Amino acid sequence: MAPPLSRRSLLQAAALGTATPALSYAATGPATAATDSATAVPAAWTVRPFPLDDVTLGTGVFADKRRLMLDHARGYDVNRLLQVFRANAGLATGDAVAPGGWEGLDGEANGNLRGHYTGHFLTMLSQAYAGTGEPVFADRIATMVGALTDVRAALRADPAVLSVAGRFGSAALNERGSYQYVELPQGVLGGAAAITLAAWVKPAHDDNWARVLDFGNDTTRYLYLAARNANGVPRFAVTTSGAGGEQGLNGTSALPSNAWSHLAVTLADGTGTLYVNGTAVARNTAMTLTPAALGTLAHHWLGRSGYPADPVFAGAFGGFDVWSRALTAAEITELQASRSADTSSGRGDLASYAFDETTGGSFADASGRGLTATLRRTWGGPSHPGFLAAYPETQFILLESMTGSDYTKVWAPYYTAHKILRGLLDAYTATGDDRALDLASGMGDWMYARLSVLPAATLQRMWGIFSSGEFGGIVEAICDLHALTGNAQHLALARLFDLDRLIDACAANTDTLDGLHANQHIPIFTGLVRLYDATGEERYLTAAKNFWGMVVPHRMYGIGGTSTGEFWKARDVIAGTIGATTAETCCAYNLLKLSRTLFFHEQDPKYLDYYERALYNQVLGSKQDTADAEKPLVTYFIGLTPGHVRDYTPKQGTTCCEGTGMESATKYQDSVYFAASDGSALYVNLFSPSRLTWADKGVTVTQTTDYPREQGTTLTVGGGSATFELRIRVPSWATAGFRVTVNGRAVPGSPTPGSYFGVSRRWRAGDTVRVAVPFRLRFEKALDDSSLQTLFLGPINLVGRNSATDYLELGLYRNAGLSGDLLPSLTPVTGESLHYTLDGIEFAPFFEGTEDPTHAYFRRSEPVVVLGNTDSGVANPVKADGTTLLDEVWAGAPFGSKGALVARVRSTVDAWVSEGLLSAGDGAKVVGTAERAVFAS
Repeated sequence: MAPPLSRRSLLQAAALGTATPALSYAATGPATAATDSATAVPAAWTVRPFPLDDVTLGTGVFADKRRLMLDHARGYDVNRLLQVFRANAGLATGDAVAPGGWEGLDGEANGNLRGHYTGHFLTMLSQAYAGTGEPVFADRIATMVGALTDVRAALRADPAVLSVAGRFGSAALNERGSYQYVELPQGVLGGAAAITLAAWVKPAHDDNWARVLDFGNDTTRYLYLAARNANGVPRFAVTTSGAGGEQGLNGTSALPSNAWSHLAVTLADGTGTLYVNGTAVARNTAMTLTPAALGTLAHHWLGRSGYPADPVFAGAFGGFDVWSRALTAAEITELQASRSADTSSGRGDLASYAFDETTGGSFADASGRGLTATLRRTWGGPSHPGFLAAYPETQFILLESMTGSDYTKVWAPYYTAHKILRGLLDAYTATGDDRALDLASGMGDWMYARLSVLPAATLQRMWGIFSSGEFGGIVEAICDLHALTGNAQHLALARLFDLDRLIDACAANTDTLDGLHANQHIPIFTGLVRLYDATGEERYLTAAKNFWGMVVPHRMYGIGGTSTGEFWKARDVIAGTIGATTAETCCAYNLLKLSRTLFFHEQDPKYLDYYERALYNQVLGSKQDTADAEKPLVTYFIGLTPGHVRDYTPKQGTTCCEGTGMESATKYQDSVYFAASDGSALYVNLFSPSRLTWADKGVTVTQTTDYPREQGTTLTVGGGSATFELRIRVPSWATAGFRVTVNGRAVPGSPTPGSYFGVSRRWRAGDTVRVAVPFRLRFEKALDDSSLQTLFLGPINLVGRNSATDYLELGLYRNAGLSGDLLPSLTPVTGESLHYTLDGIEFAPFFEGTEDPTHAYFRRSEPVVVLGNTDSGVANPVKADGTTLLDEVWAGAPFGSKGALVARVRSTVDAWVSEGLLSAGDGAKVVGTAERAVFAS
């Protein structure tokens, strides 16, 4: 591995134009931004983001949501996250309890994803520190980075004893998750015809089949003593013909956890006896096999089984003795009160280990035979000194030979590596802690050493495997690492993750997404854009742009989410995929990252239109509006079925979506403003209360608004004066009269929905820009079922709160205004901003994180022609394609006057009558109704 890197030399060539100096990890202010690594802006970027510490959130919905997550960031015990790392390295974990869920050995798929959540948490802390400057977050980062540094050092070294208090004197502890055991030398049993085995053990977990001892060759010839068999009681067995030929002894009750127990087995003259705490609990007079019958054995282990699937013993060993005779019951009883050396039987004459050692990785044999025992790892040790994980390297090794997915054996190890790497990079960027960058660089060196020697075909097979081969956003993170280190191997490493069949298909604009796991693939494309930045290879950028267009809008729900049951289905199938497991939250998080990264290259407003949609709806709505220090309270799926209730404590906890949810809630300000790379323009992408410090220009821009509860915003320039173009995004939905004034005077020009409106001038302190963004109520149709619709007021998705489990049937044209706005058909709820009722059903913003049953989609039903709340008594006719008469009338909105609307009604009726779709008499009734009705503006 390369030597540790100098932070000074790196930061001199890096940083995103922040005026805040880089500080040490103990600093009291952010070093630079955490969202975009401290890297120089790529030459390919025509706009650049601002570091998080340059944008301060003001009072509003974003600050409210962030405050809840900051409570979690401050309150959660980081030692719980570090427990799995320390255990894997054989370090003491204290009283810390692993988080559980995906982060625990008892969680889904045996905890094969553990460690990922620590990376997410580091990123959250880094963003929280950058966004608030609170020292508590820097302190927590320092604690975690320091612990991970210790973990890597321990993994690099041979295992060392963890000395704890024993039954008598000291004992050796095997932390659960350490995969450590004690290896005894050959000849321990000495070919004895009679034997006694005795051990003091303190089990820390109730794993079945965890071995106290296992002496054998394979799974044919062996003897073992297990703390628990399948029935949860101790078992001794000996065999020369595998499990079916075992001669055994079973206890009668389980050993207590976290308490010392004495186990002893005597075997002589065809009789075996099992003792627990000095009491004989089992006797077998037909045990003809002796150690002598086993012959020479290959392994002699304490704590490890000859069956690979069996767990390693978790707990402490307080002594182990082997005698070449069967001790009497009285002698066994005597062992309960003192060490063997202090009893009449004396130390074991074949082996005797007191486990008094407090350092090192070997244990002295006091039998006089010199059989020194050694502490080992079941997996040996890392293949490279840069390895860092919360589990052994075996998942990475097994992946290289896998041909199909099995997450109970291998669950996305490079995905987990990505989360850890990303967290370390963000920690370095936020605090300048050299240790974090050294750990990250080491991980890059290790991955390159591991992957660079594999054939290309092996890599392509690995990355194409569902789940097991998932690698998340590791390419983006490695590109950021390369930008910091300049190490050519790191860039080469990023390209080793190319999944050519996916890249080539997307580069050719061939949609092959049907059936793919959504979140396994979305972050790949953000990495490809960063690879384009580093290499200039056009197919990377082209593939990413085309991919984005395959998802938005073709596989996008109204709230901005995508995927059903984590997978994509056929293009343009929306209604046909709605279920209880739609819209995985991670997918929205990663599509936001891809959208903003594409915008850095091409300032197409569609990317920020999508960003606003997903941020203001799914992302905000995925966070429950409740404080909790122990849980982030974030959704995994957001079901869009009628009456769905969001689950903010999904699965077993510590899931991927809770991880990305922690990140999202601490970087809400990351895309409010961008700057042209040449400094010529400032992009105002989102209307959000905030304050930008644009150090390069010597100005500040303060945005004051209660958006989306307010339909507009005010921008005030502070500081010095500077010349630049202010480019304000005109949302694609803003069709009701987007207006801009500067210092009270209207800015000439015609803002076009789905564009940016520019105002160029020399800006001075006190200049005030007022932006009016009137909202209209509108509906969006599911692409595959025009009758299934979702409701929007400006950028905000409105959901019905109702416990019905069938789609609600709603009509919206009854009191539509001349402008085409449907809002007059709804009744505002007094004192509740953005809350309305329709047909007795309350509609509220999707972003409100409640546990109310909601309807994001409804069935549109306009059975009768109603205009201006006046019922014509005429059934609303429908064409074969589903278009109704009212649809065609209101497609002509906005109308400058009632007369213009009546003329539209008359011409539409005449056309439908001539086509035989409406009778002349009914047509006359409809026109008459329009003439009599009173319409809102």
